[in-house]
Amino acid sequence: MPVLITRALLLDMDGTLVNSDAVVERIWRRWSIEHGLDPEHTLRVAHGRQGYSTMAELLPDRPMAENYAENAALLAEETTDVEGVVPIAGAPAFMLAIAELPHALVTSADEGLTQARMGAAGLAVPEVRVTAEQVGASKPAPEGFLKGAAELGFSPEECVAFEDSPAGVAAARAAGMRVIGVGPRAAALGPDAHLRDLTHVRVEALADGRIGLHIA
Repeated sequence: MPVLITRALLLDMDGTLVNSDAVVERIWRRWSIEHGLDPEHTLRVAHGRQGYSTMAELLPDRPMAENYAENAALLAEETTDVEGVVPIAGAPAFMLAIAELPHALVTSADEGLTQARMGAAGLAVPEVRVTAEQVGASKPAPEGFLKGAAELGFSPEECVAFEDSPAGVAAARAAGMRVIGVGPRAAALGPDAHLRDLTHVRVEALADGRIGLHIA
């Protein structure tokens, strides 16, 4: 059983702690069709990013002001739509295991959506979190992970990020962190370790303040 030793954990939300695929697919498929785009390609781009960033990539000639406005409308819709939102397998036990250890949430969701989805999944929202309102650049930019590490008081090299999407893994890598990939999307992204879900990791608090992550 491989063991990763670290001092702090930085956690993505969607696809890592919370399975919100049902909502994401409902909303972004409809948006894609309305704009004459391929829904499957849209979903590949959308996972792990803020909405305006997805729109900017898929509609490069559209003014950013329109992207921000439409993103706000989609966020409002996503926040009220929690049908099918459930915890990733193992997430409740994992969050209990790390409750007293240094950890932060780093998500492309805003605060309202974070509260809605974590609540729907029955998971406590970490006290330290970096949400969409706190960054100027969406994943795959590293800003969110760098802010999360700084708030916890650790260097990026002392942190391990849990991520599921190409944008998220790229962001954590750009921040200088090791990455544990969670779920099927992460398997091909070259993480330092891969978990089918969170039932496959055991957390150990070590005597010197470090954290041992036992990967099954």
